[in-house]
Amino acid sequence: MNIVIVDDNVTNLMIVEKVLRKAGYDQLVLLGSARELYDYLQLEAKDPGEVGVDLILLDLMMPEIDGMEACRTILSNERYHDLPIIFVTAMGDSYKMAEAMDAGALDYVMKPINKVELLARIRSVLRLKHEKDLRKEREKRIQYELDLAKQVQRSVLSSPLQDERVSISAVYKPSFELAGDLYAWYKISPNRYGVILLDMMGHGISSSLVCMYIYSVLKDSITGMCDPERVMKELNRRMNQLHMPDSLLNYYFTAIYLVLDTEKQTVEYVNAGHPAGIAVVDGKEEMMMEGCCPLGLFEEIDVSKGVISYRDGVRILLFTDGVSESLEEDYEQALRKITNCLLMPDMDDPAALLQQLQPSSEQDSAPMDDMCLVMLSTRG
Repeated sequence: MNIVIVDDNVTNLMIVEKVLRKAGYDQLVLLGSARELYDYLQLEAKDPGEVGVDLILLDLMMPEIDGMEACRTILSNERYHDLPIIFVTAMGDSYKMAEAMDAGALDYVMKPINKVELLARIRSVLRLKHEKDLRKEREKRIQYELDLAKQVQRSVLSSPLQDERVSISAVYKPSFELAGDLYAWYKISPNRYGVILLDMMGHGISSSLVCMYIYSVLKDSITGMCDPERVMKELNRRMNQLHMPDSLLNYYFTAIYLVLDTEKQTVEYVNAGHPAGIAVVDGKEEMMMEGCCPLGLFEEIDVSKGVISYRDGVRILLFTDGVSESLEEDYEQALRKITNCLLMPDMDDPAALLQQLQPSSEQDSAPMDDMCLVMLSTRG
């Protein structure tokens, strides 16, 4: 337990030292001024080392730099903003003591020192520090686990697909929290491709876990069933398996799933309460709105399938509501803005499209909500 005692009066230093050593505190540092304290803590060092301090007993009235100024300076340093400080003072002015406590100290002891009171206040402050240290360690461990969960979640996202028939790619800009967005695509047969983009309700650990649960059944559902209506009903069934009778909150997600058939030159899709996908078919735009309600709300759902036929080629953009909401416009205006960007010549890169939509000042910052775009285009 490393305790630093700061007082310009040598007698006071000796008294406090003796009291603490008799109480079993043997790791003590005695300093005569705030300047010595700054040097000990390496506040002004260019490359400060690690200084282990558990508590500072700080005299309030000192020449050059008083205890109040020293307290503010120390606690304003990022390394020491949680460091407990107890003022030791002969000043009995209640207004001055209130100001001193506002400077950030946790407690104060009046001179002449009562050793019982001093030790009691030290024990109280050190207990508080111990609890804070435990909390910080827990938060650090939780943050590490959250960062690991983010890495795992992003590792399952599909890689860009490029072949002689089709190009599929995505851009994903997560918020600070664990994501609820997920995209995936699979080559079902030589001529057919299944693509899905979903947005889980909420954010955080629970939404992320539910999202990963859905991912675990995606591949088998898409490659095994293929048909958009059957796949959406199966995903709805899977979501309903998670519902608990006593839970006040049932998770659900919106999604848009499509199957591209390059031989038949068709796109079959179902939109489950998701922002409309945009298809540019032979140079003309078409909104992909046919489908059903979000998945997981009801045990049984009615699903209708949309079909798009093309002749010369098709380009499709799917996106989550984080994209449209980031434009700070109503949905119809946002949709028109996104469509106009998609119709620009040679706009076949979702990252370039997102860059076109966002102001340059916001392109490097984390968004309020996850932003995800998936783009598919046929070749030849």
